[in-house]
Amino acid sequence: MNLLPDANVSAEQLLAIYLQDHLTAATAGLELFRRAAKSQTDAERRAALARLAAEIDKDRDTVIRLMDRLDVPRPTYRVVAGWAVEKVGRLKPNGTLLRRSPLSDVLELEAMRSGVAAKIDLWQLLKRLSSTDQRLQATDFDQLLQRATSQHDELGELHLAAAEALRK
Repeated sequence: MNLLPDANVSAEQLLAIYLQDHLTAATAGLELFRRAAKSQTDAERRAALARLAAEIDKDRDTVIRLMDRLDVPRPTYRVVAGWAVEKVGRLKPNGTLLRRSPLSDVLELEAMRSGVAAKIDLWQLLKRLSSTDQRLQATDFDQLLQRATSQHDELGELHLAAAEALRK
């Protein structure tokens, strides 16, 4: 089995697939951020997650604009798949049946933090490509990286706070 890309697959096609994958993940992540914010019982964490959800929405819009600029199609089934993956993820039992488990907060924050880490990788890769692709040069990847790093750090703090609830 050959794990190397088919010789007929261009760098443009690989980039398109990569961006489509990130759009799918961003859709799932945005749904998770929105739901986590709504279900959060702590007012301070609820406000932080709602603000982060708004930022994630902006970042997802940036991915869409970049895809449009690069003429990368946005297959509807990929966006729907991202939405559905988040919904299916809700079915995982976390130790309680009738109420929200404190473990749900911990696991959701870990998933959100992992998604943001992947977004940092996305911005780093696109920043590097922008040195040779003029279509990407209008995007401020430094600002996107700074915001994503801040999101990652804040989610880390929220995760530690949620983990404290497991000890009570």
